[in-house]
Order: sequence, then C-alpha cells, then structure tokens
Amino acid sequence: MNKHPVISIDRQCGSLGKKIGEKLAEKLGVKCYDKELFAVAAKNSGLSEELFYSHDEKPANSLLYSLVMDTYSLGFTTSGHMDMPMDHKLFLAQFETIKQLAEEKSCVFIGRCADYALADYENLISVFITADENDRMEALKELHQIDDAKAKDLMVKTDKKRSSYYNYYTNKKWGNVKSYDLCINRSAVGIDGAVKIIQEFVNAKTLRIKEK
Repeated sequence: MNKHPVISIDRQCGSLGKKIGEKLAEKLGVKCYDKELFAVAAKNSGLSEELFYSHDEKPANSLLYSLVMDTYSLGFTTSGHMDMPMDHKLFLAQFETIKQLAEEKSCVFIGRCADYALADYENLISVFITADENDRMEALKELHQIDDAKAKDLMVKTDKKRSSYYNYYTNKKWGNVKSYDLCINRSAVGIDGAVKIIQEFVNAKTLRIKEK
C-alpha cells in the first residue's frame, strides 16, 4: 500500500476550511480537490459534469443508499452498471475517483465523505475545521456580501446539508471528534495556524508509517 499522505477536510460553513485546505495543498505542493473532483469523476465515468454539481452532497433515500453500498461491496463500478439510478452512479463515481486519486499521489480532499472512501488507506489524515459562530458569520458576510440574517440562514442550512450527507453515507457522525484524527478551531489559531498544525500532524504520522 502507498504510504504518501492524503488529507481529507470536513468543515463547518464559514469556518474557512476550504481556504485552509487550499493553503495546505499549496504548502505541500499537492492538488486540492473540492468541486474540482467533479471534472475528474465525470471524465472517468462518462457522466455529465453538470450532474455532479446538481446532486452535490445530497443524500439519497434509504433504499437507494442500501443499493449503493451493496453494489460497492460486491465490487461493481459505474462503467459496468449503467442501468442503476443516477444518484447511485454519481456517488460511486466520486467514491472511485477519490480512491484512485489517493492511490496515485498525495492530495487534499474537501468534504464529500473522502475520509470514508479512504477508511482503509494507511496514511489518511482526517481533519475537521470549526470556528466560533460570530467568526463564521463574518466570513460568510464578507464572502457573499450578505447581511447577518442571510449569513445565519446560510450557515445553518449548509451545515445541516453537510451533516445529513456525511451521517447518511458513513458509519460516523459529522463534527464528532471521534470521527476525525484532528479537530481545529480556526478562531483560536487562524488560517496559517491551522495549516501549520495540520502540516505538523502530517509529518508526524508519515514518519510513524515509515518506521513500521
């Protein structure tokens, strides 16, 4: 199994987790995949990239979820089962693409249950980024040029969607410290501080893996 580090980052809305992931990837000299994952998954699967955007992080119904996991456990892929439901195809295409990219080289993934897809990957570092509510709202107001009420609404709805998606497709709980290797409060350490902490964790875990 490859021993190069791969980092997955889950984040609360407004925590600037994506910015932290992008800056981390820049420091490490690797690629960061957020919605960039869609283009790769679309190319690999033959599905339209627009479909990935329209179904982004939306959990399917429980019956479809069962079909997804049963099919994946049997080793079936999207290319071999084009008659399956669209949500099924899109989930498996992203799942397989995450695994493929991680096997090729170090990279950073933002959201999309990447830590679950790579649960058996030896040198995965799973991170959750949070921040104080006021800081999160200020970040959203600046980013989207919206007022307090809209920032609050966006924050609550986005976190609910991310939580539902993660909890639905994994056997873990979104935002729970037990679900991650590392949880960081951006309000306490800043963006650069968060990047530095993750870098140090990556170095420590990589060294430990090499020593095995």
